[in-house]
Amino acid sequence: MSTSPTLVLTTGGTIDKAYFDALSEYRIEESAVPALLARARVTAPFRVTELMRKDSLELTDADRALIVAALREAPETRIVVTHGTDTMTETARAIAAGVAGKTIVLTGALAPARFAESDAAFNLGMAFAAAQVAPPGVWIAMSGQVFDGLKVRKDRAAGRFVPV
Repeated sequence: MSTSPTLVLTTGGTIDKAYFDALSEYRIEESAVPALLARARVTAPFRVTELMRKDSLELTDADRALIVAALREAPETRIVVTHGTDTMTETARAIAAGVAGKTIVLTGALAPARFAESDAAFNLGMAFAAAQVAPPGVWIAMSGQVFDGLKVRKDRAAGRFVPV
């Protein structure tokens, strides 16, 4: 198992959403990731960097280029990226094309971390562990599974990721 520091790069998505009314109006707030890691009593070395606060449906090619640049420039070789689930696979492809020699695990949540029944803490923990043991490449950790980031898709009807 790796004891090298892990970078956790936050980009927004449902994991960091806060809802304000019954009509599902929301905004992406300060990342919940530091609190989730503290609550989990993570003792492995890590650093959290907030890159942006965007819904993944609003991400542009320029945003993905910014994510790739941040990953490429990071001194860490083991990285977790929190990201919205709707376009997570698009970002995985951009990362695979632009970053080599690092283990990068994307994760997110189907319900905000601020919700009692969120999958955020589980997915983040799984991604953090996967980043420590997976070989270099781009991975997606969601719902108890780790997928090759280039061989997975989100099944919106089932509310989960499935291999392709």
